[in-house]
Amino acid sequence: MQISSNFDSGNIEVIDASNPKQVLLAIRPDLNSAHFQWFHFKVEGLQPGQRYGFSLSNAGQSSYKNAWSGYHAVASYDQVNWFRVPSRFEDGALNFDIETQQAQVWFAYFEPFSRARHDQLIEDAQRLAGAELFATGRSIEGRAIELLRISRNPQAQRKIWLIAQQHPGEHMAEWFMQGLIERLQLTDDAELSALLEQADLYLVPNMNPDGAFRGHLRTNYAGRDLNRAWQSASEADSPEVYFVQQQMRAVGVDLFLDIHGDEEIPHVFAAGCEGNPGYSPRLERLEEQFKQLLVQHGAEFQTVFGYPRDEPGQANTTLACNAVGLEFDCLAFTIEMPFKDHDDRPDPSTGWSGARSMQLGKDVLSVAAAMVGQLRDQ
Repeated sequence: MQISSNFDSGNIEVIDASNPKQVLLAIRPDLNSAHFQWFHFKVEGLQPGQRYGFSLSNAGQSSYKNAWSGYHAVASYDQVNWFRVPSRFEDGALNFDIETQQAQVWFAYFEPFSRARHDQLIEDAQRLAGAELFATGRSIEGRAIELLRISRNPQAQRKIWLIAQQHPGEHMAEWFMQGLIERLQLTDDAELSALLEQADLYLVPNMNPDGAFRGHLRTNYAGRDLNRAWQSASEADSPEVYFVQQQMRAVGVDLFLDIHGDEEIPHVFAAGCEGNPGYSPRLERLEEQFKQLLVQHGAEFQTVFGYPRDEPGQANTTLACNAVGLEFDCLAFTIEMPFKDHDDRPDPSTGWSGARSMQLGKDVLSVAAAMVGQLRDQ
């Protein structure tokens, strides 16, 4: 048996592989940070039909130790089709086993979105969806942070921004962006046509390419949590946020969506700006309308479970959603998808997945189309 993680988004350390029925492993922390939870590794040299067991021994010390309850790891034989492996959180370790069908298998915290897939997505957005590479920033390690613009009407007044994967382990966020960009490739979509008649879309499919490539959970190369850097972004330790903020200030923002994944809550939900100074009845109406329209559209989304609401004036304005909503007086949401499953529509075979994330991206465009004409109404 050989275990490796020296690849895009790989993360694991082998402690003891002498017993194939209980291989002891540990998750590696983010570089320059104590955060850890994301894992992704490959096991080769297996005997099909034999059962193998794996134990992530330090799961109980991870950033979100309560997240392991009800969680099941994902596995794949081909890195295309991913399925859930029954997992147990016991005595501080996450344990799972598999009677393997092939000689090699990959395991991960969630279905990974590779850098190669990201590069293809950027190409497809330009070649098939008519996107323009509007600007390109650079991460600390020099990886591209592409800002795409979809503009089909020079007179369009509204600017709609979506960014994804500030937290690099939240790969469902870029799957969401792939679904959204796939829908933008359609030529006979009346809702989409109506949206793009009134608005330009600005998309950043991956905000944290260094962290994603290195197998981080939460931070960039410098150990910064980008979603806590929106009041202190700098070219030195958070150039990813600094770049996007400069572009926003040049263009303007009328609607902002920041796409994330949540480790603990087994539901899809949104968090708004109710705690911001200056939060107005207009913004409250827009937030409620957005959520209700997403439910009415039939999307995998709900409004019962989520984060506690901030008290008036008590928002953490270092978060992207609050910072952008405050600066541009616009509708701004963090959309959260689960690492586990959307318990309102459970699917034990896949749990929440890349495909379901993609569909949510497509559904959100319908809501944006329905609301675009009201974003600046008083």
